[in-house]
Amino acid sequence: MIEVGVTAVATLCAVVLGGWLTLRGQDRLWRRDTERQWRDIRLKAYTDFLTAMRELVAYLLTPTAVVTAVPRQSGEGDDMPFFDERGTRHKERLEATKSAIRLVAGTAAVVEATDALVRRARLVAVARAEHGPDAIPPERFTELWAAERAFLRDARAEVGLVRPSDQ
Repeated sequence: MIEVGVTAVATLCAVVLGGWLTLRGQDRLWRRDTERQWRDIRLKAYTDFLTAMRELVAYLLTPTAVVTAVPRQSGEGDDMPFFDERGTRHKERLEATKSAIRLVAGTAAVVEATDALVRRARLVAVARAEHGPDAIPPERFTELWAAERAFLRDARAEVGLVRPSDQ
């Protein structure tokens, strides 16, 4: 009788342990799949944002681009660029992809880097309004590309694409 009881308890313990290990394994798989999905969502949002920013800059460098700069009413110091119909589409796409990043970013650093990059793109647009496409001050581009590198660094770190040379 004792042997039957010991066997039953041992079997019950094995079933409970097996069930617990199975649940733990399933939970790990679910977490890994969820992390992968979020990584893919973020990569898409970041790629779309960079593409939109590059398209706006390419538009600004065309001789036919029509950009005007108007001082902000809030008195923040920076002029606000306004575009013709073609440029407005690029600006709206940049703003939409910026909002998408705000929805999916996992860290504040990525959101801050996004804001900084958009600010630098606006400064290039303001410079384009004041100068021709060949006379935009080079420091505007230096600042823009530095902001892009900072965004890339933060975005890559967030999605786990850090290379040894990035550290």
